Amino acid sequence: MTVKMPENDNSETLTEEGVIYIKQILGQLRRLSDKEGAEMLCYLIDMAYLEAGELQSLLISDPRSE
Repeated sequence: MTVKMPENDNSETLTEEGVIYIKQILGQLRRLSDKEGAEMLCYLIDMAYLEAGELQSLLISDPRSE
């Protein structure tokens, strides 16, 4: 399954592979911001990581993704 991104005018879609990549990058950013002591940034990145995980779960559990 792919998720159509409503903000994009060029009709891009987000796939499970795209979400996995985003989660990997967010993990790297989280480690960097933690190293720098940026607590609020860590929190916001954590929220984005959780949101990406929920989106990934939706992509995996959709019966049309076969």
